[in-house]
Amino acid sequence: MKNFIYANPTKIIFGKGSIANITSEIPVSSNVLVLYGGGSIRSNGVYDQVMSALSDHTVLEFSGIEANPHYETCLKAVEFIKKNNIDFLLAVGGGSVLDATKFIAAASQFTGNNPWDILVKHGHNIETALPFGAVITLPATGSEMNNGGVITRAATEEKLAFSSTHTFPIFSVLDPETTYSLPIKQISNGIVDAFVHVIEQYLTVNSNKLLLQDYMAESILQVLVQEAPALIQNGYDYDSRANFMWAATWALNGWIACGVEEDWATHMIGHELTALYGLDHAQTLAIILPGLLHIMKIQKSQKIARLGQVIFNIHEDDAERQLDLTIQAIEKFFNAVGIKTCLSDYGLNSEAIAPIVARFADRGWKLGECKNIESEQIKEILELRL
Repeated sequence: MKNFIYANPTKIIFGKGSIANITSEIPVSSNVLVLYGGGSIRSNGVYDQVMSALSDHTVLEFSGIEANPHYETCLKAVEFIKKNNIDFLLAVGGGSVLDATKFIAAASQFTGNNPWDILVKHGHNIETALPFGAVITLPATGSEMNNGGVITRAATEEKLAFSSTHTFPIFSVLDPETTYSLPIKQISNGIVDAFVHVIEQYLTVNSNKLLLQDYMAESILQVLVQEAPALIQNGYDYDSRANFMWAATWALNGWIACGVEEDWATHMIGHELTALYGLDHAQTLAIILPGLLHIMKIQKSQKIARLGQVIFNIHEDDAERQLDLTIQAIEKFFNAVGIKTCLSDYGLNSEAIAPIVARFADRGWKLGECKNIESEQIKEILELRL
């Protein structure tokens, strides 16, 4: 087990009717900016609950945050904040809204000449940020209890991640009932996103010695696999929605990463599919992960075999077959929840590969827990997913 320091300051407020609690979580003297996306919170009742809870506060609004939040949109919010002396932010929506809010909170306080530098330096130059909270309506990203985010610059088709000790939410409200109105596609995306978050921290070169982290990671995966049918088939099963929402939070609140090696190559490659071709984040993960596991299966063999046994009940005497069947089982799971897993499923062919490979070659990035996934391996991974 590697040395680690773990601290998570985010207060979680969980359960039915819990949006009302934000009244006492935000100082009444604050000028609050509520940030949200396309307006679905107005039709599902969440907006009214938030505004009722903030009836004694001074509240302004900023809407239009994209599913993959744009840097350009975030800068408009920063300008609005400075113009209106905003001193508290409230993200209402899914992980994209919260990712944008984290960046906006930091960029509005940034003293450098160019806020893009925050993303170029992955947040290491963030010295302070506005305080912010969240009301989460889409379980998926775990952004409600971590300090990271991902922002897309539309002008250059770049998608970069950042994190900072200054960009943890002060609080996050998780009411499973807010998910009842979500389209099945968003539930499917959320299941895959949370699943791959766990995989990136669990399915690495590590041996089977990190007992607590491994058992916790496997518990989260088991919840996602077990609850998936109910989540897809019954939109009003409160317990399934609650289990899903809490599992998605724990998939990326930093706990199962303590002391372990982490991969994140699937995410980094997937970000380029979103930036260049507009695929949903979860769709990119479902495409890349099976190919990456095939290319790296010797390095990851212990954990792939264990995943197959514990999560998918695969027990083969032939070691090679155990690995192959496990990778196939992951892909079948993604398909079962409604997410396709090949580039061709999204109208992409071999011509889509070269621009992605070129980006990684130009950057010189070395991905994976052993830093041994470079442009050559990325090309192989993508070619397997045609």
